[in-house]
Amino acid sequence: MSKPNIVFAFADDWGRYASAYAKFEGEQSLNHLIETTNFDRIAREGVLFSNAIVPAPSCTPCRSSLLAGQYFWQTGLGAILQGAQWDESIPTFPLELEKRGGYFIGYQYKVWSPGRAINAPYGGMRTRFQPAGIHFNQFSHWVTRHKDDLGVANAKQVLFDETRDNFRAFLDARPDNQPFCYWWGPTNTHRTWERGSGKALWGIEPDSLRGRLPRFLPDVPEIREDAADYLGECLAVDHGLGILLAELERIGELENTLLVVSGDHGIPGMPRAKCNLYDIGCEVTLAARWPGNIEPNRVIEDFVNLMDLAPTFCEAGQIEPPSSMTAKSLMPLLTSKASGQIDASRDFVVTGRERHVALAREKYLPYPQRAIRTKDFIYIVNFEPDRWPMGDPKGVDEPGAALPSYEKLAYDTFTTYPDIDASPTKAYMIQHREDLDVEPLFELAFGKRPREELYDLNRDPDYMENVATNPAYDNVRGELAGRLLALLEAENDPRLMEQPCRYEFEPYAGPPSP
Repeated sequence: MSKPNIVFAFADDWGRYASAYAKFEGEQSLNHLIETTNFDRIAREGVLFSNAIVPAPSCTPCRSSLLAGQYFWQTGLGAILQGAQWDESIPTFPLELEKRGGYFIGYQYKVWSPGRAINAPYGGMRTRFQPAGIHFNQFSHWVTRHKDDLGVANAKQVLFDETRDNFRAFLDARPDNQPFCYWWGPTNTHRTWERGSGKALWGIEPDSLRGRLPRFLPDVPEIREDAADYLGECLAVDHGLGILLAELERIGELENTLLVVSGDHGIPGMPRAKCNLYDIGCEVTLAARWPGNIEPNRVIEDFVNLMDLAPTFCEAGQIEPPSSMTAKSLMPLLTSKASGQIDASRDFVVTGRERHVALAREKYLPYPQRAIRTKDFIYIVNFEPDRWPMGDPKGVDEPGAALPSYEKLAYDTFTTYPDIDASPTKAYMIQHREDLDVEPLFELAFGKRPREELYDLNRDPDYMENVATNPAYDNVRGELAGRLLALLEAENDPRLMEQPCRYEFEPYAGPPSP
């Protein structure tokens, strides 16, 4: 049996925003406002995962985990955002496919960065193919700058051509008949994007978001526009997927390709999303297409961790996953003909975080969290509840200090609360934090949190009410805490197994290496 090509489309900061998911959500969901025709095609001609969760809601730890097929705390310094260093003794699926599977590997845009050596777990600069440029990563800014000269449609097309030409450069370099493994990693869904671009470039009317935002966000024009702009970037990603599909069809390889699409965590610059263990930070799109191996038009409800993709890709490439890959291959789910819950043991996912922005807190300290997500509940342990989860509130409510300007809050992440990206939403909530209707939402987003959090998702889908201290939930809390701690112990999580924990000291909690 010939080996399939493997194409992995993995967008930075792309949460679960695709129209294929609208059918699982209420009529007021944001997914009802967009049409991601190419993602939906992949899901329709393959399989859609309704419970795909990231191992960590921050790019570098998530990507280190996905590439290595193990939890982020098992990848050492490869799992911190600023100052990451890759341990070359850790096998990764692309290098294993190249070395043992005979695959030709390559990528464009982002794989694992910032880190040293950049994108090391994918072969570094040696496997980079982007001669046409990287303007796609600033999609709305670039199109806005050039739309007066080129028109919106033509300006967009320049960026779609860039993705196509980069992919073609890779395909042209491939030796004849060699199977290939390719990573397309656009970052345009990461901040910043052009304010007002959702409407100007994609026709998304901000007021159409009225009543559709989660309850922990103020439903005001500034935040509706911010979310609309993000949805526009999601549509740009979907158009890029169309380029990949068209090129695979052009060379006659689409039917012999395992095509997988996902993102590394949720929306940036929005409270409780990126860098948080709530659903808006951890749920992501996931669809796979592989004719002849994946029965089409299926929905899988099993809980899957994105790190499970590493052994899956190895198995698809007909090599044995390295023993270091403790993740579980998705191949039994992909090749099953069933829909719904297939593997009864996949009824939960464990996520966590340590450090995001290095200087977010005094002494470069992390904000350690672990969580377990099941069908009905999210249970979170905050190991250091005296620390600020979104970073220290520099310049906010300090005696004699002037509040940072709207521009600083909207465009400079490091101004205050550095573990939430700068954004119009962040600026609005900080500047209106004393308003009666914003104050409780501001506290949920930016305030300190108790050691334990528990949310009943059937009663509280927006995780607004922490029931960890409610006696009615004592049995649930105890059962989830036991399951979470058992897994952390079994996987040698330093947060449990080391006293003191390595994450509290350099180089894990020091200034980034020069």
